[in-house]
Order: sequence, then C-alpha cells, then structure tokens
Amino acid sequence: MVTRERPRPLRRRPTVSVVVPCYNYGRYLPACVQSILTQEGVDVDVLIVDDASPDGSAEVARTIAVDPRVQVIEHVVNQGHLATYNEGLAKATGDYLVLLSADDLLTPGSLARATALLEAHPEVGFVYGFSAAFNDRTPTPRTRATSWTIWTGAAWLRENCERATNPVSTPEVVMRASVMHDLKGYDSRVPHAADFLLWLRAAARAHVGRVNGVDQAFYRVHGANMHVQEFGGMIRDITERNAVFEILFTEEGDRVEPVRHLHTAARAALARTALSLACRAYELNDGGDELPERLADLAESIDAEARGSRLWRRYERNVRRGRRPERPPRLRRLADRVDRRVRWGWWRWRGIRV
Repeated sequence: MVTRERPRPLRRRPTVSVVVPCYNYGRYLPACVQSILTQEGVDVDVLIVDDASPDGSAEVARTIAVDPRVQVIEHVVNQGHLATYNEGLAKATGDYLVLLSADDLLTPGSLARATALLEAHPEVGFVYGFSAAFNDRTPTPRTRATSWTIWTGAAWLRENCERATNPVSTPEVVMRASVMHDLKGYDSRVPHAADFLLWLRAAARAHVGRVNGVDQAFYRVHGANMHVQEFGGMIRDITERNAVFEILFTEEGDRVEPVRHLHTAARAALARTALSLACRAYELNDGGDELPERLADLAESIDAEARGSRLWRRYERNVRRGRRPERPPRLRRLADRVDRRVRWGWWRWRGIRV
C-alpha cells in the first residue's frame, strides 16, 4: 500500500547524529559539516571518522571539532569505507542517524523535513528524498516539501524488486536509530551495493517514507566518464545487485515471506538490464568487442529464461550485424539522452527508478 499526504511540521526537537566518513576529502570537510551544524529545528551532533587520510583531513577535522557538537575518530591504519561507516554508526546516539560523505552536503531544512515525517509516522524506518548532483557550484535547492509518500515495507520492496534498481542516493537518507542498530550497518560482502541491501533490509522491517518536491541533499559528482562507468562498471554493478537479492531472500527469512516470489522478478529485471546494455554496446559501437557477449552471458546466468526473450532476439540481431549499427550511433545516442531524461524526471518526481 502507498499513501500520499500533506507534510506536517515538527512538534519537538529530535536529536540527529550525522556520521561523516572521510578519506582524502579534507578540502570538502568544512562545507560538509557547516551544512549539518546549520540545520534548523533539530539538535545535531557530528562524528567525523577519518580513515587514515594522507591529505591532512584529520588536522582539518580537529580544527572543526572546536565546536562541542563535533567529535573526531582518527584511524591510524586505513580500514576501508564500509568498516569506517559501521564504526561511526555504531557509536551514534541520536534518535535518528545520517551517513553523509565528506564531499556531500545537506540542504537547508533537510533534517527537519525528514524527521517531521519520521516523528509523525513511527512505523516508518527511514526517509529519503532527492539528492541534486553538483560538481563545484551548488545549485539553488528546492526547500518547500509538496507532499509525503509512505509505502508499507512490502510495497516498497515490490516496487524495487520488480525493477532491481536502487532509487536512493544515500546522502538524503535519515534512518530511525533503532532500525539501524538492528541492521548493524553495511554488509561487506557487497561493497559496491551495500547501501541498496541496507535499504531493502530496512524495508523488510519497517515502512518507508519520502519527502517530495524538495532537494534533501547535494551529491558531488567528480567527473567520471559516464560511458566508461555505465558499460565498464555495470557488469560488477549487476553482479552485486544480484548478490544483494540472494542475501535478502536467503537470510531475511520470515521478514520477506510475503514477497518472496519477487526474487524471480528481481532476477528477470537484472537479466533485462544486462541484455539492454549488451544491445546498446553494439548499437552505440561502444564498450569493446567482448563486452556485449559478457553481458549476455551474465544475463543468462542470472535468469535462464532470458535466452528466449525479445531482448535476446534483439541481441542476436546485433551479433549477426556485428559492428554495423541498425541506426547511426549519433541518433542512437540522442535517443538514449531523451530516454534517460524521461527516466530521471520520473525518479525525481516519484522516488522510484524505471
């Protein structure tokens, strides 16, 4: 079940603990922490966990910690991102918890908007929203919420298993502390998809909320090449998302029993993603000679029924044509940009990826 309602104001000042993991992001730390300490309507405390950064981040953190609301943990030896996250979250004491990377920012009023929903709906385990991407200059944020969406945990699981995509960026998430402590943080078995597993496991325990119509955080983009990221990194991404669903449906037991059938839907969605990328690699004449075959093999290994699908037949037509696209790559890329823009708009509005 999914409901929408008008936002309500906070009735008290909840405490929010914000964990800021940092590795070589000392130059971003002051702005990040300032975006937390200036939040209105809530009482905040900040825990910076520096993972043995060689860039002087610890010194920057100690300077910021003159504010009594800020504490610092300094690693002598680098422990990796997930261990750093989990250490900070385990020490957090607020009513609600946030994990905010040192290079990201909260928008004004973000925590009050999210905790207002959590306070009004104690059945909700975590709240998210929209994170606006930026590079060096932050855009002007939208700060007036238009509505709240509340999903039952089963409904949110259904939406995201059927699509097998992660609709949550991370910096905008505010989680109830009791839920996070029950989850015990991020799972190191899926280091590149641990956030997705965390959201799914939280939805198996509680309802999910979203603040609509606003920018809850700013997510910094560091200029990674999108084609390299999409085609080169998607094999690992799809493989880890498949592992996420294996863990969820194998280990959560009775918590996911009402939606256990969605494991089949998740496998089918991941196979479609792999085949779509294999076709696009051919049609855009991109990704190298072996990548389409590797993606097709991955699709079949995840879902054996993928071989008889319409996407598989499209892939086979591309194989027969070789590197002779059915349409010029320029037109294909234009169609891709339009498709991505439509999908992005849907996600921004509804909070679920398509």
